[in-house]
Amino acid sequence: MQPVRVGSKELIREINSSLVLGELRGGLVSRTELAKRTGLSLPTVSEIVGELISSGVIEERETASSGGGRRPVLLGLKPDAGYVIGIKLTETRVIAVLTDLNARIVQRAKATISAADVAGAVRAVAAVVKKLRAGSSPVYGVGVGLAGVIDRANGVVRHGTYSDWHDIDLAALLEQRIGLPVVVDNDVNTLVASEQWFGAGRGVSDVAVVSIGRGIGLGMVLDGRLYRGAGGGAGEFGHTKVVADGPLCDCGGRGCLEALIGEPAILAATGSSTIEQAVEQARAGDPAARNVFDQVGRTLGTAVGNLVNLLNPKLIVLAGEGTRAADLFRPSFDDALRQAVFDGLQRDLEVVVDDWDDEAWAQGAAGLFLGELFQPNLRPDEADRPSLTKRSA
Repeated sequence: MQPVRVGSKELIREINSSLVLGELRGGLVSRTELAKRTGLSLPTVSEIVGELISSGVIEERETASSGGGRRPVLLGLKPDAGYVIGIKLTETRVIAVLTDLNARIVQRAKATISAADVAGAVRAVAAVVKKLRAGSSPVYGVGVGLAGVIDRANGVVRHGTYSDWHDIDLAALLEQRIGLPVVVDNDVNTLVASEQWFGAGRGVSDVAVVSIGRGIGLGMVLDGRLYRGAGGGAGEFGHTKVVADGPLCDCGGRGCLEALIGEPAILAATGSSTIEQAVEQARAGDPAARNVFDQVGRTLGTAVGNLVNLLNPKLIVLAGEGTRAADLFRPSFDDALRQAVFDGLQRDLEVVVDDWDDEAWAQGAAGLFLGELFQPNLRPDEADRPSLTKRSA
């Protein structure tokens, strides 16, 4: 277990600042309302607000309507007080965005890479970071998302799903190259961050985000916290076994969900060369193609139903490039989900489809790093980690 900083007035102040900043991420709030929401006294809130205004992190925006007496002043984040960079790393591309403190995109950049070349990927990331940093200050750090089993705490890629990377200390390699703190996480977790910042998951404490495409992934927010598992490998939903002795999966196993409903499986079943072609066939009324997507919906619905029975989330989000065919598989998905979910667990369950593109995944990676900025440094080894709660911010 990592040691925690010994309690002190400074640590308590950082924790309280984190509470205030967390509320301001949601929009404009008055000092009185901040006190109500955080449980802090009004004098404590006023002191923290004064420090954050002095450091340039927040600002007074406008006055709100009042039922009588003095109109309250509303506070908000100062978006251009700093920036972060978010990166979606695939086996062939680097998709990067520069965002402000509200996670709004300010600039964009892209580069091509080879999955087999770790050094080349690091150089490409460094190049886009250099491009995005030009003229923007301060840039606090970089968030990177890629498919695989990621040791988030140490920034190590234990296994890259498509890159065939094993035990690559990607965070350290990038930090040495670009001179900024780097957070590395599973790419589906960056999608979860996008949901929490901008999507249907905003303010929802129990969410499961299922990504559909070439692979099948899962990101989970449980009781308000992003769940990664003991070694960062939670969410390998695509490699749950759903058919005994089923088709061979890229992972080496048989009967995996991904081997049944991932894009390669759909292409093989429809005889199409691209997923767009398969979708077009089905929408044109081709019975064989329509049957394939119908089966995709049934299989996915049953698998997600089992997920609901295990975790009891309030919200299921279907995301990723595979959602372009949602109109084809959603009816059978909904029917299978209803049949699979235990009685009572579906009553308040909501299922939504969000058609996020690669840029949204990169924006979510920026959101993951932003989440770090809004947290106090609780451990002694985090002393140099950027945080908006520190007096020096």
